[in-house]
Amino acid sequence: MNVILLGPPGVGKGTLASIAQERLGLVQISTGGMLRRHLRLGDELGIIAKAYIDDGELVPDSVIIDMVKERLREEDTQGGYILDGFPRTLYQAEELAKFADIDLIIDLELEHEAIIRRLSGRRACLSCNGTFHISMLQDETTCPTCGHRLEQRKDDLPETIAHRLEVYEEQTAPLIELYRKKGNLVVVEVDGTVEENYQKMLKVIEENQ
Repeated sequence: MNVILLGPPGVGKGTLASIAQERLGLVQISTGGMLRRHLRLGDELGIIAKAYIDDGELVPDSVIIDMVKERLREEDTQGGYILDGFPRTLYQAEELAKFADIDLIIDLELEHEAIIRRLSGRRACLSCNGTFHISMLQDETTCPTCGHRLEQRKDDLPETIAHRLEVYEEQTAPLIELYRKKGNLVVVEVDGTVEENYQKMLKVIEENQ
């Protein structure tokens, strides 16, 4: 089965896709993972992407789409895969349809207020690179691993998160409507624990096999 996992930042797409890979054998494919892989390999796509990154620019859709196309040709995807956060725009979806057969689109939804609470509660240690949530910390200012000071990244400030959510809604609303009209989009509310959310997603996958 080939699945697209949609949802705004902070809903747990990567976590749920990783669990699905481990338990169901659906290969998790994320644009971030592919990009890092090509940069590490230094192949043609990696060199092209690095040039944009070095210039402080976003890697264009054409390069990302070529990465996805190449990844889906690999043998391990033939038994099914789960696209984690791709496509993000109507254009990407239209291009994807030219070379991939998608069986199911799962749209993970969570109230924006809950997403902001979840993401704004993250704290990072610049010393050991650990990431923690204040709900799991006795001391919100001290890293439980190495004892250094914890900081809140700019990306995790409430106003930054709110802006990212606005951008997501603007870019993805037409995409969601496209898949809804095709009849293979299912909405899953991810307002529980990770395991509860996974079980909801699993039920949808089983019902659509």
